[in-house]
Amino acid sequence: MDEVPPLPRLTLYGFQHVLAFYAGAVLVPVLLGNSLGLSRQELVYLINADLVTAGIATVIQAWGFWRIGARLPLVQGATFTAVSPMIAIGQGAGGGTAGLLVVYGAVITAGVATFFLAPFAGRLAPYFPPIVTGTLLTVIGVTLIPVALQDVGGGASLIGGPSYGAPSHLAYAGGTLLFILLVARFGGPFLGSVAVLLGLVGGTAVAWLLGDADLGAVDQAGWLGVSTPFHYGLPHFSLFPMLAMVVVMLITMVETTGDVYAMGEITGRDVDGETVARALRADGVATVLGGVFNSFPYVAFAENIGLVRISRVTSRFVVVAAGVFMIALGLVPKAGAVVASVPHPVLGGAAVAMFGMVATVGIQILGKADLREERNALILGLSLGAAMLPTVVGPFFDHLPTEVRAVLGSGITLGSLTAVLLNLFFHTRADRRSREEIDWDAALATDPDPTPSW
Repeated sequence: MDEVPPLPRLTLYGFQHVLAFYAGAVLVPVLLGNSLGLSRQELVYLINADLVTAGIATVIQAWGFWRIGARLPLVQGATFTAVSPMIAIGQGAGGGTAGLLVVYGAVITAGVATFFLAPFAGRLAPYFPPIVTGTLLTVIGVTLIPVALQDVGGGASLIGGPSYGAPSHLAYAGGTLLFILLVARFGGPFLGSVAVLLGLVGGTAVAWLLGDADLGAVDQAGWLGVSTPFHYGLPHFSLFPMLAMVVVMLITMVETTGDVYAMGEITGRDVDGETVARALRADGVATVLGGVFNSFPYVAFAENIGLVRISRVTSRFVVVAAGVFMIALGLVPKAGAVVASVPHPVLGGAAVAMFGMVATVGIQILGKADLREERNALILGLSLGAAMLPTVVGPFFDHLPTEVRAVLGSGITLGSLTAVLLNLFFHTRADRRSREEIDWDAALATDPDPTPSW
């Protein structure tokens, strides 16, 4: 994990992380900007600011300094959990750039709170046994797969239209996924490690040759765009928006904890409470920078955890290189427009594999828990069921207050909270003899037919 690959491979591996990250990175500013009624120019600025800040946050997390940064190959991106609260805060403040100023005040406050709460969260590591961390990662992977499938059909913006799910979209997605599988199977160790990158490039090239990839945005984009601190003015600090955003960050701390343990599992690096605390401090610092540089709260990106698992490239310096590329893309909008030209179906085909691998890592961790013990089985089953509520039935919580929807409207958040709370309920200190201690093989050997006589 501490090895620095040769420059050509470092470049390829790093750029592959950027491609896997990019779609999710631009989705948060697009959703927020459109909801607040920002102009196209302001929206482009938000995207550039997000890329720059995400790049800085990624370098901080993967490189690390002092007691900040987990020093694991974790890519940082704007959290989807904060989207609904930020929209509610911004619209409540009148929308537009005035609404953004209130959002940024809340984001800065939440970042400071995360930084100072990190040591206490690190001490909670014993409360995240394999049944919890495995469930968290499985929930993240399973709830992200529908996002990838939306791209397979042509993207969320086409849902309900006549072109959504067109045969050409399915062909691009299926072809990209098939190409990735073939490269992983027959390409050897090096080509297998960049299979996702090759699939994205190859799928985009085919779509362009057939006239289905639009590169017009590249001509319209400028060559240089610098994100300056407090571009829209000094942030406004309002009590209830700040409290709401602090609650959001408390929720994302659970997600980050699961991501850190998952990456430790993939890389073979032991993760303890101090590692989690360093990762959360990096989240806090990055979130403060997000408020200063006109951006958002930041956490580890699950998409890239799946990419590390697929590529088997665990060097944290590859992720540092990816952070540098993100900064460069944010400063050069024309270069970012090239990456943004990857068609949705092509990206969806690759994302199905990456998100599926995130769930696989969770299942791998669950292998360390005794799922024959009914309480562990209940934690896993009910958490998956809770995660499916907002994921499968979108309007399920629409009649609840906005503050409640911010928590319950995310499958990742609801499923993660369910796993944590059920684990606390079933496995407490008062229960001295957990059923995990039962030797099931010996018990079944003693009574091979445990069926009750009645």
